[in-house]
Amino acid sequence: MASPMRSLFTNPARYLQSFRLFLANSTEHQCMQEFMERQLLAVIASIGNGKSTINILSVGGGAGEIDLLILSKLQARYPGVTINNEVIEPSADQIFKYKERVAETTNLENVKFTWHKETAYEYESRMNAEKKSKKWDFIHMIQVKCFSLVLNIFLVVYLSGSSGWETLWKKFGSSFPLDDLCSYVSSADIKKILDSARLKYQFHELPSYMDITSCFIEGNEDGELLLDFLTETCEFSKTAPPELKRQVMEELRKPECSEEREGKVLFNNNLSVIVIEP
Repeated sequence: MASPMRSLFTNPARYLQSFRLFLANSTEHQCMQEFMERQLLAVIASIGNGKSTINILSVGGGAGEIDLLILSKLQARYPGVTINNEVIEPSADQIFKYKERVAETTNLENVKFTWHKETAYEYESRMNAEKKSKKWDFIHMIQVKCFSLVLNIFLVVYLSGSSGWETLWKKFGSSFPLDDLCSYVSSADIKKILDSARLKYQFHELPSYMDITSCFIEGNEDGELLLDFLTETCEFSKTAPPELKRQVMEELRKPECSEEREGKVLFNNNLSVIVIEP
């Protein structure tokens, strides 16, 4: 009998709902914003030297919060320089919110935005099919599979190899319903690829956590959505075999995945920022 488990990506509305809940319950964006505030200027220090236009590619730009922070740093470093900011984002809802955020933000006169409603894989395939080649001065990706483009500086944000995700997915990933949008890759995997290619890179670890206390309250709607996000499975609680669910819930409480503090279960959501140099 076919498994009733389905990838969370087969239900875009539920995926978006679980993703928003993840952001609300985690410190992911806060720790990324802190990195951008403190260290991004060093990363972009020379990408626009002597240029009248800077070409930026945002892969998985979401609703634009991090993108606009990056753009503000670029504008401060290179005042008056034209910035072409192209965004790859598969969610129409996220693009709509991104455009709303741009409309509400001042001082973007020198920034030209182009949005592509597609996945990174679809974008790369289209560029290859159309035999188009473009040099980017800066590419940044957050939790997106890598792909090959001509660039100057490449900034990648991935789940840390020391995070709870690493433990959970290395143990149970083969039991979850995967598709081409839905697979687990950590910074440890990226480092192996970079090392084998002998590429130069800088590595930064960003501590982060996600409050998953509600996952252990039977029937709690938020908890079920967070379980969906953790396992990338639509309605995991209802469709997973009882033994798999029991093992996953047990694993989530172990110190390799989470710590219990003041009555809360805090999942290790540590991130890694990898800056790949040309």
